[in-house]
Amino acid sequence: MKLLQRALTQITALNVRKCRRCPSSTNSTICVTGGLFSQLEHYVDGSSRDLIQRLSTQVEVRPQFISEEEECALFQELEPGLKRKRYQFDHWDDAIHGYRETERGTWGSVCEGVLRRVKSVAFPEGSPLLGPVHVLDLDKAGYIKPHIDSIKFCGSTIAGLSLLSDSVMRLVKEDDANQWLDLLLPRYSLYILRDTARYGFTHEILKDEQSVFSGRRVPRQRRISVICRNLPTEKQETCR
Repeated sequence: MKLLQRALTQITALNVRKCRRCPSSTNSTICVTGGLFSQLEHYVDGSSRDLIQRLSTQVEVRPQFISEEEECALFQELEPGLKRKRYQFDHWDDAIHGYRETERGTWGSVCEGVLRRVKSVAFPEGSPLLGPVHVLDLDKAGYIKPHIDSIKFCGSTIAGLSLLSDSVMRLVKEDDANQWLDLLLPRYSLYILRDTARYGFTHEILKDEQSVFSGRRVPRQRRISVICRNLPTEKQETCR
């Protein structure tokens, strides 16, 4: 806890880099250049050390996975289509509040390179991925409610890039609310959820006013996530 508090305090004093082509905000321009966050234990807090250890191979946060320039390239490709949509404050299964979303199948060379890196680190070699890449744009007032994705449409692994803002993702065990993990998702990071962490736990993105990690406030602004999923296998489809 003391290491986390010291690190977060030091981060506020670091010089920040801003991309002139992308929107910025007080917290979403933070860029850690000295590996400061890497000293923290996997960006994961939880109800017990045992739970963190048990899910250590199934929950992953990779800070600084993309550069400022790569974020800008992604944003420039996505923003023209997103800004033609209105933020929605309901969802077909009531899982998301204050969002815009789209899918994208073709990308420019820089973005395509980023997605190849995502696929190489998050998914088994040769694993078929689900259709176009899913893009979810959360308004500052938006949030994702606790839910578990349907195995009819998604496979064992989900990987998401965090653009424009830091945020906190919460996982809660489906049959025991006393078992939970919080993931700190810094801007520019990649998160990966696999297997039990994906289907045995609900996941959510906390509201701005609830966005706290290990006792410290993590202000949330508009957030775009670029999400890749693999296809379900026959074994997965028959196990639930």
